[in-house]
Amino acid sequence: MIKRIPVSELKLGMFVQELHGSWLKHPFWKTKFLLEDIEDLSLLKTCGIAEVSIDLDKSISTPGRLPKAETSPETVHVVTAARSARPAPKPGPVTMQAEVARAQELCNQSKKAVTDMFREARMGKAISMDTAHEVVDQITASVERHPQALITLARLKTSDDYTYMHSVAVCAMMISLAKEIGMTAEEIRLAGAAGLLHDVGKMAVPDLILNKPGALTDSEFVIIKSHPVKGAEILTLAGGVESEVIDVCLHHHEKVDGSGYPHGLKQDEISRFARMGAICDVYDAITSNRPYKKGWGPAESIQRMAQWKGHFDPELLKGFIKAIGIYPVGSLVRLSSQRLAVVIEQNEGQMLKPKVKAFFSLRSSLPIAQSVIDLSAPGIDDRIEARESPEKWNFPYLNDLWQSAL
Repeated sequence: MIKRIPVSELKLGMFVQELHGSWLKHPFWKTKFLLEDIEDLSLLKTCGIAEVSIDLDKSISTPGRLPKAETSPETVHVVTAARSARPAPKPGPVTMQAEVARAQELCNQSKKAVTDMFREARMGKAISMDTAHEVVDQITASVERHPQALITLARLKTSDDYTYMHSVAVCAMMISLAKEIGMTAEEIRLAGAAGLLHDVGKMAVPDLILNKPGALTDSEFVIIKSHPVKGAEILTLAGGVESEVIDVCLHHHEKVDGSGYPHGLKQDEISRFARMGAICDVYDAITSNRPYKKGWGPAESIQRMAQWKGHFDPELLKGFIKAIGIYPVGSLVRLSSQRLAVVIEQNEGQMLKPKVKAFFSLRSSLPIAQSVIDLSAPGIDDRIEARESPEKWNFPYLNDLWQSAL
């Protein structure tokens, strides 16, 4: 039997079935667990969660030992069915700046959840899909409020947290792409879960190979290429993982011309979800700094991906570009006024006219006073002439320019 009690009345030995409150407000990535640690008990009582549901049948503490208040009508109710999957929230849109603070907290919480889930996978334990879906719901809500905030922040990875933040970023981009191409709410949720878990197989790859700063040997590359199959095995053994999620994990390195791995599938042999996953995975990978390679600029990466014939589904790639922009946040561009600028925000419905921050004069080859320009604003005749390669200019403070605008 499941009963709802105030968190103040929790005791060691109780089995926590559900935490009632926002996932962002508590430090627990699991939603169901036996309360055995005094530190966990202390955290639960101080983290801001008011009530929890406990499963008396799974608790070590007997019902007779529960305080009377736990069986009072005001604090107890019987749960007659398992919690159903909640649809993604439908919040209203907000400005980029308004969403950034929430998105930063969400990035931190999501990274922790993914880290813990992947650690469980590395130890041979089942992944909690309840946790995965909770993360997806929260990321979906952020994308609904502002489609660029979390995706932009997720770019700010370090080499130590790359695998985990890559999973968060791909999850957010899968959700944005699914929304852009008109998928249903349930399909959007599946796309997000697939993005979140697509790289779980890397937990079966030794860290020395996964984080190697130099070129891989042939034998090491074979091990790296085994991660989709290993990931699909992990998710299958976990049980309760949707087939679409397992499929993306297994096939996100396939290419439409048949040159991908592990099975050399081509065209429609690759599921739509997996073709989406391939695009989101590659974009985040090539825009991220790695031990062995500096990331390309966002706009430069979009341009290169569009030129790689046979890699991606062309219609889905068009949808992806619409979702994140022709000039994503952080792109270095040349303006018709012969200034260099960095993109700081997209303007909905104005893909060629984002907000930019100008900072360098091409005429004088000197820095200038930084100024924010909304290229879509009335009376603005400046425009983007071309993408510029960050590698060519090597501005050491380029990322600071767009991050300071968030």
